[in-house]
Amino acid sequence: MAGCAFQRTCLTHPACSIQIAVRSHQQGPLHASAGKSPWVKTKRHCPAGMGTQLVPARVPCPSPRASRALAFQAPHPSWSPLSHSDVTFVVGQEQQKVFAHRCVLACRCQAFQGMLGQGPAGSEDSPSSIPPPGPFILGNVQPEVFLAVIEFLYTNSVTLNSHIALEVLTSSVEYGLQDLCKLCVKFIKDTLSVEQVCEALQAAVTYGQADLQQHCLAFIEGCTAAVVRTQGFHELSDVVLAWVLRSDRLAVDELDLVQAVREWAHVSSAVLERPVPEVAALPVRELRLPLLAPSELVTLESHNQRDLLIPVESIAAAWRSHALRKGSGVPSRLCRPRRGTRPRDHHRHLDPHAK
Repeated sequence: MAGCAFQRTCLTHPACSIQIAVRSHQQGPLHASAGKSPWVKTKRHCPAGMGTQLVPARVPCPSPRASRALAFQAPHPSWSPLSHSDVTFVVGQEQQKVFAHRCVLACRCQAFQGMLGQGPAGSEDSPSSIPPPGPFILGNVQPEVFLAVIEFLYTNSVTLNSHIALEVLTSSVEYGLQDLCKLCVKFIKDTLSVEQVCEALQAAVTYGQADLQQHCLAFIEGCTAAVVRTQGFHELSDVVLAWVLRSDRLAVDELDLVQAVREWAHVSSAVLERPVPEVAALPVRELRLPLLAPSELVTLESHNQRDLLIPVESIAAAWRSHALRKGSGVPSRLCRPRRGTRPRDHHRHLDPHAK
């Protein structure tokens, strides 16, 4: 796709102009290059140096995926890149200015309609029909994330990368943009990684994205041993972690899983300033202690005296299953080996169908 050129024409000397070229992107998932301006200017100078405005040149229309800097960011502080823009947002700690049109944002998004004070048709007498002057300060939003939302409102497409996809998903939910939410979910599913899957799972649960939630679980089941060592795993909520631990397809041994939950509990305890047994109460119920060998239970009891991670009753139930050679008194799910469970001699006694 050819790039789009815009012409910056001097109001006093129309013959004096500056050509501005805008890069276009290839099809497929896009990865914006932070900090690199897509604007390239030739070194021509207006002899008058008077006011200027943007005038489109006679060139092919840019792809909807063309750099969003084309419309919404000023490459030079002396002029606005968006002709006739009537609303300005000051975004992020960088206080980056983003320009837009009230009518476009209000028509495309009810949240912006309320923010910008655009009343419904025929309500000229309503106070809400008088738009607030702005600029609007959005200090808690990353500029790149907000620009992605604005880009979607203008083009019905979005430029995403792995650094902002989850935050754009969050914004899409906050602004009630279901189509943008679907685009984010598709991108996240297509680009999942070991480092990001737990963060994606937490977001999926938080925002009720059941399809993404199942996709993340399947990913975790395929590389559990690597996932449990990530920072994202340590930042899971207790509810989400307990849900993961209910899976029979986790590709990790139970002893390693107990250790991973212990590390998670200590991190959560420090962050939440609550005792280890309290923060871990829900996930610990899903640990399958009867799968451990007697020697492993002895070691587990020794470690447990330091942090009381596992209730004494749970350890006693595991010992009882060994003594009775069956999973008596223990929920059946806690006696089922997972996909990654290493075989142990006593496992045959835990099978309810064994003779």
